[in-house]
Amino acid sequence: MARVLVIGGTAFMGRAIVDQLLARGHEITIMHRGAATPFGERVQELRCDRNDAAAVQQALRGQAFEVVFDNVYDWQRGTSAEQVAATARAASAAGLRRYVFMSSVAVYPPGGPYDEDAALVPADDPNVYAQQKADSERALFELHQKEGLPVTTLRPAFVYGPHNQFPRETFFWDRILADRPVIIPENGSRTMQWVHAEDVATAALAASDSEAADGRAYNLAGYPPVTQQEFVEVLARVAGKQPKLTHIPRAVIERAGGSLLAPPLYFGAYLDIPPITVVPDRARSELGVELRSLEDGLRETFRWYQSQPHAQPDFSWEDKLLATARVSRA
Repeated sequence: MARVLVIGGTAFMGRAIVDQLLARGHEITIMHRGAATPFGERVQELRCDRNDAAAVQQALRGQAFEVVFDNVYDWQRGTSAEQVAATARAASAAGLRRYVFMSSVAVYPPGGPYDEDAALVPADDPNVYAQQKADSERALFELHQKEGLPVTTLRPAFVYGPHNQFPRETFFWDRILADRPVIIPENGSRTMQWVHAEDVATAALAASDSEAADGRAYNLAGYPPVTQQEFVEVLARVAGKQPKLTHIPRAVIERAGGSLLAPPLYFGAYLDIPPITVVPDRARSELGVELRSLEDGLRETFRWYQSQPHAQPDFSWEDKLLATARVSRA
């Protein structure tokens, strides 16, 4: 049994990591800003804003952990490399054997396929999330080289599964089950890669246990990629439905105000970006992680989706867009 700190362990990937740690009988402390965790008295808590370096240092004073899982990114304010490095230093008490940092395939520029030795986006990249994740990795690996921080970074592609806080799988099932048209940008040929949250958690725990993972990065992504249209077709298939696909030019969507990140969303959250393709072979060969197929993972996720309460989405913006698209084709 190890003493483990999970930074951000109450939602999605962090929650999946805590579930697997509890199943293994580890002693777990969660650092978070919320009022409670889903785990009750099975975990201990440190309430702290991880972006506040002084508060993190104070919270961790006198604490010692064998493993730290750092999963938190602040989507409103960002989380800088300086804030990540400060947390890593504060957690680096005697006995720390692995610091597992949750990064992203966004550290690579559009293109690929990339392995883990490919160049990361520069410090002046216009995508703040990509830049901060890449800079955080650079800072952590510098601490590894100069101060011996036993760090591993994970680079997942789009993550799916139960408790996903982003409107991704659920965005499409809400429309498919309502027999509504699903908007496909252009011809739906942009590719994407996916990884189940539980597979990310499995890889994180494997990285914490493996000596080979010290100082290493790992891509986590289903390969080969799937197109946007193939993704929607798999979502429909696991729901037992025939999707109604409507292809609309991006220029028309953009003029109507469609957004990648905030309502009105037209294709889930952030799922219409230039593709970044990665190769996941290192996670398989060094960590022994085998990712489940997208269809199997979505079938499991759909069962969870069916068990959840559903509010009726507001389709009014889509109705206007669909009407405009029909007029433009007439």
